[in-house]
Amino acid sequence: MQDTVSDTMVEPAGVEPAETPNEIPGHFWSVVAVSLLWNGYGAYDYTAYQLGMTPPIPGIDSAPVWATAAWALGVWGSFAGSVLLLMRSRHAVTAFVVSLVSAVVSFGWQFSAGIVPTPVLPAVILAAVAFFGWYAAKMRAADVLR
Repeated sequence: MQDTVSDTMVEPAGVEPAETPNEIPGHFWSVVAVSLLWNGYGAYDYTAYQLGMTPPIPGIDSAPVWATAAWALGVWGSFAGSVLLLMRSRHAVTAFVVSLVSAVVSFGWQFSAGIVPTPVLPAVILAAVAFFGWYAAKMRAADVLR
């Protein structure tokens, strides 16, 4: 009888119940903001390059279609992941995974073609995308993403 009564009791007015699974942690919106800024800049940079608004990168214009497609998927997948994270969609995880795989393919081709002189910037980009993907997966597991 005691178990039945305690299961149906209502919290008194003004008392917050214990943390619920769908409660949004305080750091969530900060990470979303950083993700949108980081990936928004990547989308801007990609678009500016494709429209000829930035100096050409030697060798990029001769990239095979699959390498260019991987670059586009890497950039736009990550940006989509950020927007989906903002919308609290569980599909953000998938978008970041697609972005990470595509970025690895794109950077792999760029290294093999001798376009990227140092691995520092690609490593930072890959680490950022991996972090955002990990964070989205963590938030999905915590039922923050729907």
